[in-house]
Amino acid sequence: MILDIINKKRLGEELSYNELDYFFNGYLNGDVPDYQMSSLLMAICINGMSDEETFSLTKIFIDSGDVLDFSDIPGIKVDKHSTGGIGDKTTLVIAPIVAACGVPVIKMSGRGLGYTGGTIDKLESIKGYRVDLSDKEIIKQVHDIGIVVTGQTADLVPMDKIIYALRDVSGTVSSIPLIASSIMSKKIAGGADKILIDIKVGNGALLDNKEDAEKLKELMIKIGEVYGREVRCIISDMNTPLGYAVGNSLEVQEAMDILQNKEKNNNLVNLCYELATNMVSMGLEINISAAREKVEEVINNGEAYNKFLELVKNQSGDINKIKVSNNKKYLKADKSGVLKGINALEVGKLSLELGSGKLSITDKIDYSVGVRLNKLVGDTIKKGDILATVYYNKKNIDADINKIFKIV
Repeated sequence: MILDIINKKRLGEELSYNELDYFFNGYLNGDVPDYQMSSLLMAICINGMSDEETFSLTKIFIDSGDVLDFSDIPGIKVDKHSTGGIGDKTTLVIAPIVAACGVPVIKMSGRGLGYTGGTIDKLESIKGYRVDLSDKEIIKQVHDIGIVVTGQTADLVPMDKIIYALRDVSGTVSSIPLIASSIMSKKIAGGADKILIDIKVGNGALLDNKEDAEKLKELMIKIGEVYGREVRCIISDMNTPLGYAVGNSLEVQEAMDILQNKEKNNNLVNLCYELATNMVSMGLEINISAAREKVEEVINNGEAYNKFLELVKNQSGDINKIKVSNNKKYLKADKSGVLKGINALEVGKLSLELGSGKLSITDKIDYSVGVRLNKLVGDTIKKGDILATVYYNKKNIDADINKIFKIV
């Protein structure tokens, strides 16, 4: 039966709900080994899935665990998800902004996938920060301060957790139906009333072309319709890293800078404003212009940053104990000109090699390492300028600046 299902998908045929249910729940229960699950995932990655297969898989994921009900919490609960990108710390910025605007935020985030860092990994760089809140703790905290950012609860879509980890190390992260089922099952089971998806496209994202991004957008909107959820999607560029920092502790520090209005008018800041504005618009049911005014107000008056501090404190984190490695290496320009491009994928590879992510399931993350860009696209460069600072511990990596930076 197991081999029949693998071969059926290998030949590009459509799998029934019962076949998918048998195979995926078999893996969850330990009856299907990693190598056979990896084979099916690869066949799906190569041959795709029909809409009906994707709807079936999403339901199987949702039904594998609890479905949370936050209907007793006043207000429209809007959840946001990013498909992942190099330097993507948008959740750390926009969740406090949106909560400060009066929209309850219940954010259950994931870990790193491929070269992209996960929100939970970044938050764990804050000493003591808890990412394992129970359902009761989540509900209490939202009532108390209007915001929670945690990992998936133990019983929320357990199927996705194990498939997510296997995709990360089996070369199957870029499958559109697998991405859609993973994201939408978590958002629906997590009790979201409305959902905002940030679909990254470029060499530093799971999807490297606009056509695939549009397909994913359409598919997730369709899944939302099946479950009666409004879904908005924003397609954003990931050919260049988001902001200056790539690496867990470094990205938390950058998020704090944005919330304190210390960074303005770069690709990360602009995207954070756009995402937060859409979430506030959906949550308060107001137009984009009015929502943007509220977003700017809570940043300018400090309420958004204070909400971030409140979030960290309530989840037992010590914001004063974020550690960044003392070992630094500087990447310097070998010529003068204008910085025309920064290759997001190469920066992600470098950060991963330093230890900021996992190359295998058993790897441990070094939260203190990473890359901080000193220049952004469009800057004028002089020979000898520091283009980036590399923070390292065990590995002093030799980086090829010509692969990362394009100066003309």
